[in-house]
This record gives sequence, C-alpha cells and structure tokens, in this order.
Amino acid sequence: MKVLIVEDTITSATVVCRWLTNMGLSVLHAKTGEEGLEMFVQDRPDLVLLDIIMPGIDGFEVARCIRRYEKQRDGWTPIIFLTARGDENDLQYAIDAGGDDYLIKPVSEIVLKAKISAMRRVAQMRDSLRKAQDKLKKANEQLQRLSALDSLTGIANRRQFDASLLREWRRCSRSGKPLSLLVVDVDLFKLFNDHYGHQMGDECLKVVSHTLQERTRRQGDLVARYGGEEFTVVLPETNPEGALAVAEDMRAGIAALRIGHAWSTVAPIVTVSIGVASIIPPRDCEEGIPALVKAADNALYSAKESGRNQVKQARGVIRVVAPGVGGGRPV
Repeated sequence: MKVLIVEDTITSATVVCRWLTNMGLSVLHAKTGEEGLEMFVQDRPDLVLLDIIMPGIDGFEVARCIRRYEKQRDGWTPIIFLTARGDENDLQYAIDAGGDDYLIKPVSEIVLKAKISAMRRVAQMRDSLRKAQDKLKKANEQLQRLSALDSLTGIANRRQFDASLLREWRRCSRSGKPLSLLVVDVDLFKLFNDHYGHQMGDECLKVVSHTLQERTRRQGDLVARYGGEEFTVVLPETNPEGALAVAEDMRAGIAALRIGHAWSTVAPIVTVSIGVASIIPPRDCEEGIPALVKAADNALYSAKESGRNQVKQARGVIRVVAPGVGGGRPV
C-alpha cells in the first residue's frame, strides 16, 4: 500500500513517515500542497494524509483538487486530514472538501494505525464492489448481444432486424437517401430438411447466412434471420440499382457453394430466391416500414413464381397507409 503524506512540518512528517514505514507501507512525502498534487497524479497513492495549513494552497484546496481529478476518472482515494486545528468548523469544512476522516495532532501511532486499517478495509470493499459491478456490466452486455443474435446462425435475429430497419429508416428519412431491403428465401428448403435431416438443414442455414453476411459491403448493412429459412438484408443509403447488384451477388454466391440438393426441382444444388425493394423514406412517416417489407416480400413471391433461383425487384410506387387513413399515400 502506498501512502502520500502532505505535511510541511519536518518533525511531524518524520515521525509519521517512520510509523508508516514500520507498518510495511510505502511512503511518499510532499512539503507543499502543489507538490502533493503533483505527486498524487504521478504516483497514484492508495491513501493521503493531509495537513491543512501549508505554504501555497492549503489542505482543503488540495482535497478538492484531488476529488475533481478523481471525478473525471471515476476513482476514489481515502483522505485523512492530520492537523493541529481542532475547531469543529474546520472538521466540517474538511469533510465537505472531500476528506474521509479528521485526526487532531498530536496523534498516537496506535490511533493512526487503526484509522489507516479502517480506510484500507473501506477501499478494499469499494474495490470489490467495483469489480462486481464491472462483472455484472459485462454480463449484461453479453446478454444484450446474445438477445440480438439468432441462436442457430449467430447472425442478427428478428428483434435486431426490426430495430435496425427502424433506425436506418429514420436516418435515411433525415438525409433524404434511399433505403433498400432484401428478403431471401432458401428454395425448397423443406424438401432439403426432410430428406437430409434437421442437422444437415441447420448446417445449410448456417453456411447460407454466413455467405450472405460475407457479401455485405458496408458497416451499416445488416443480414438477419427473419424466420425459418428466410433472411432479410438491410441496405441503408443504397439505391435500387445497388440493391439489385448486391442481391444478385448473394444469389450467385449461394449457388457457388454447390451444396447438394437432389430433391430440388430448381437445380441439383441449394439455391435462393430474393425479393428487392427500395424507398426514400419520407420524414415523420414510420408507417412506411411495413409497406417496404411487404414490397420486398411480394418481389420474393414473384421470384418464386417465376421459377426460383433468381432476383426480382419491386415495381411501382410503395404506398404508405397511415393509422386511421384509408387508401394510404404513395412514397
């Protein structure tokens, strides 16, 4: 344990330093408040013994400076005032300045040792509490991360997709930039699952999800498992042409895996169909989010109807239906 004593009286400081050394403590001695602050910042002691009356700034100001410094770093160091001033107002002033205890000189070695032991226990308890809080914080962060991930594939789940789509909708509505959405479906996956088994089906979904994720190009892009064998891809600030290119790259990437699917009527390998929809989100109109999802889903349906293993883009104007308003409005 490292103790900083800030005391300008050499005789008193010498005695206290000897006592502290006998306790097995490492001792730092500063003769002025300014020197004490400099040593505190440089050496970060575990305890401060502080006189009040000193050349330059007094002990009250030293304590206040230490507390301001620690507040910026979320730290705490016990401060014991060790002074000849016995006025009750000084005691109150010392505590208000940031002190934790107040001893009047001359003080005995036994009393000083007891006070230091008590402060060490308080510091240890505070350190244990901080470690427990840090551990709990990390556990909560991990739980938060897990709650946003699909347990099978490890990519974003439906909950994270909904949050991401809402966030990017709002952001694109403010910037006036386009937002695109892909809905991806593994073709005839039920036949794959029925004939190869659920374990192989799970492995297939994992490989497909990771391949889709590898083909996203920017940090804001998000691939999520929407449910079953269906995935969604959020592409902020992506126009229809860009979204179509990403979708086609994903479709080709899945086909290039050459995962066997002997019971598929589309191809002897696993393939995907993709629906694409794009919009420039209007301001203050989040009701348009379901319309965007529906447009991408309809485009996916069209891809399936047209033979699967292909990309279809939503055509026409996406209509937003505001609550309580019949007919909707185009966006």
